[in-house]
Amino acid sequence: MGKIAFVFPGQGAQAVGMGQDACERFEESRAIFERADAALGFPLSELIFQGPDEQLRQTANTQPALLTTSVALLEAFKRRGVKPDYVAGHSLGEYSALVAAGSLGFEDAVRLVRSRGLFMEQAVPSGQGAMAATLGAEREALEALCRDISASVGLVELANVNCPGQIVVSGSAEGVAAVAERGKEAGAKRVVPLDVSGPFHSSLMQPAADKLADELAKVSFADAAVPVIANVDASPFTSGARLRELLVRQVVSPVQWEDSVKRLIAEGVDTFVEIGSGTVLAGLIKKIDRSVKVVSVNGASAVLEAELG
Repeated sequence: MGKIAFVFPGQGAQAVGMGQDACERFEESRAIFERADAALGFPLSELIFQGPDEQLRQTANTQPALLTTSVALLEAFKRRGVKPDYVAGHSLGEYSALVAAGSLGFEDAVRLVRSRGLFMEQAVPSGQGAMAATLGAEREALEALCRDISASVGLVELANVNCPGQIVVSGSAEGVAAVAERGKEAGAKRVVPLDVSGPFHSSLMQPAADKLADELAKVSFADAAVPVIANVDASPFTSGARLRELLVRQVVSPVQWEDSVKRLIAEGVDTFVEIGSGTVLAGLIKKIDRSVKVVSVNGASAVLEAELG
């Protein structure tokens, strides 16, 4: 039997009604939604289960909503007795991974990602930043194109290296528009603008990173019980102090998801359990390596029926 990694989705996986069936079926899940409402001082669970969608999509709501849903499903999944050898999360999902690894308490995590969402929304005035997904581009060629555009038009950087042929860029509105115009130079077949409220994972997020550092300093991080593969450099860490530091850098650094999955496979992982809303990570992992097993635990029936063997 190979090793198992639990992986947790980030922004973009949200959907009104996510986790509701688990909340109704499992006490452990219901307790997590109740704890989130209490920690934040407003009925987040109501927004998750009933919407409206445009409110759920606001970054400061999306982030605690996704974290709460992931942890609620995780708590129910624990009844299966499956323990991970590694954990990882995509951007925001790294906080769910830290909760799963026992490094970060749930209440602290839900308050932190609420603040993180607010800081990210406030970092760049509306309309001045943008993000876009490039499809088919080569990483090195796209990096070179971004450097060229940053020097001549406006800042644009790699934000998420998700899987072969899918890389998200982020930066100034002008810089991202120039990548859309010139993407073919880096091999991109298409460049798709993303509906986000800011240029996440770019150096324009430095004001958010600085504010987040202050909030993170107030929270205690334990050493993780299992290694956490960090977004920033796709390396495994267990030191609580180091993991806290990496969360600050993560805000302004690209999410190295493709490298993280490859690192997990190199460490002997052959089963990935995606815990949370949707199947976004399952799709990316399969594009990185078709031979691994990927299971999505995204609802009550999946908690009970996920085929791991």
